This record gives sequence, structure tokens and C-alpha cells, in this order.
Amino acid sequence: MPVWCMAELPTPDDIKAAVDRLRGHVRRTPMINPGSRTFGTDPSVELVLKLESLQHAGSFKARGSFNSALAAPPPSSGLIAASGGNHGIAVAHVARALGVPAEIFVPAVSAPVKIERIRQRGATVHVVDGVYDDAQIACDLRQVETGAFSIHPFDAMLTLAGQATMGVELVEQTAKLDAVVVAVGGGGLAAGLALSIPHDVEIICVEPERSQCLRAALDAGKRTRVDVSGVAADSLGARTIGDLAFRALEGRVQSVLVSDQAILDARRQLWEEVGVVAETGGATALAALTSGAFVAEPNSVLSVIVCGSNTDPSDLSL
Repeated sequence: MPVWCMAELPTPDDIKAAVDRLRGHVRRTPMINPGSRTFGTDPSVELVLKLESLQHAGSFKARGSFNSALAAPPPSSGLIAASGGNHGIAVAHVARALGVPAEIFVPAVSAPVKIERIRQRGATVHVVDGVYDDAQIACDLRQVETGAFSIHPFDAMLTLAGQATMGVELVEQTAKLDAVVVAVGGGGLAAGLALSIPHDVEIICVEPERSQCLRAALDAGKRTRVDVSGVAADSLGARTIGDLAFRALEGRVQSVLVSDQAILDARRQLWEEVGVVAETGGATALAALTSGAFVAEPNSVLSVIVCGSNTDPSDLSL
């Protein structure tokens, strides 16, 4: 059984340990203020973008991956993971840094640029028909064969503790913070925020209309399997919200849905207005603002997480 199946929610001590463990292994990513008017918010709103897209391996996933792999020495068989792309790139990056092999299982819907970036980091890539959940099943079977250390992208204590370090960092970088807007796939990053930022800070979780496992779970009061598709399915296309994530998020967050076109528009605006490269999943949180799906309170301080940049830049202005 992969070790992530036995995980519990990380404690404050687990998150502190992750902060200490990751020192020197991950970047303290910058915050920029693009100006509230840039993205159509009320002029009284102070809008800051947290550029986790500039993290090692192009996304926040490096945090959870490094925290997992550094918690105990990995076996000689190395690391193994399933991923829509970003987590796989991160695990491959970590494996190369630690000098161990890695096998990554990706679904056929993954962007070719992400699959290539996994290979460039020296990992063995297996492409599986279907979506993320299908890749995870194949990964679990292979892990039993090899004994490699499995790093789950969102449903594991060490993964969540690693992602929570971004929340710790965010609080340190802002003198005042009223709300955080974050994209949700399996829920690992949002759960990390919920576990690491003060309870008086509102968390707005943003999902594509065509990949909304958190909204379905919140509506049903339990984890619910959904169909997934759309422009951000490679990074946000979990069929079921993570068990740990749902426990951390239920009763704590507001859910917002955005269309594929809103995501593409936000991605283009990020590039044209502030020169920030984002993949579709990385622009999904901002799409809630630019589309009007979420309206910030006047005079509030709002942070939007730009969570990933693994994309083909040739179509940024389309």
C-alpha cells in the first residue's frame, strides 16, 4: 500500500518541520502588485499576485515533492508518482536533485510540453489512456512491483505540509491579508493554505466549470466523483477531491466556477498586462476576478495565486 494512503492531516508541527526541511530547496517566490485596475477590480482593492509559477519545476508542486522525499531517504528504486504534468515535473526535479531514479505516470490528456519537461529531467514517463485518476491506478500497481517511494500529488500528509509552506510564506510577505484566491484540482494547495493561514482570511477556491470535484463534494457533503474535461484538465482534472483536502476545506472555503474562455482570457491578460507566463491552470484563480465570478470587498487586500507556468509560450496572446 502506498504510504500516502495512511496519512492524516498535517499538524502545525508538521508544517513547521516542512518549512525547516525545505529551506535551501525551494524558492521564496515573489509577490507583485499589478495595480487593481489592471484586472478590473475595485480601485480600493489592493491586489497582489503570488508568483508560485516561478517556483522550481514551474509550480508549487516542488514544495510537496521535496518535503515528501526529504522526510526519509528514498529507496534505491527511487521515486514514483502519477500526475497530470506539474507534479510529475516536480518529482522528476526532486529525483534528479537527490540522485535517484523516478517513474512518472501521466494521462493522455497531459500537455506535450509537460511530458517533455518530465523527460528532460531524466524520469521515465508512462503515458496512460484516460485522465489523472487512470494514471494513479497504473502508478499504484507499478509501485507495488518496484517498492519505489510514492509521492501523491495532493492526498498525503507530507504533500499537504509541503504545500502549506506557501501559506506560511504568503503570511510573512503581507502585512495585511483579507482573502486568497486559489485554483483547485485535487485540492492540495488550497488545503495547504487552509492549514497555514489565519482563519479570518477568506479562501476562495476556483474551479473550471468542466472540472469541479470540490464544488460537487461541497454540494453533496461528501467526496463525489465527477467527469472532467476542458482547457485546464491536465492540471485541475481530478475526478474526486482528495480525502485530506476535503477534510481541510469543508466549512472553510468559498467555491467559485469559471468557464474555459474566462481561463484563456485571464492567461492572455497575465501575459499582456504584466508579462507573467502562466499555464491555464495557473491562470484559473485570476479568471475568477477578470470574469466577475468573484468580486473582492472594497478596501480589502487580496492575493491571487498564480500556481503554474508549464506551458507552450507560443500561444500566450491567442
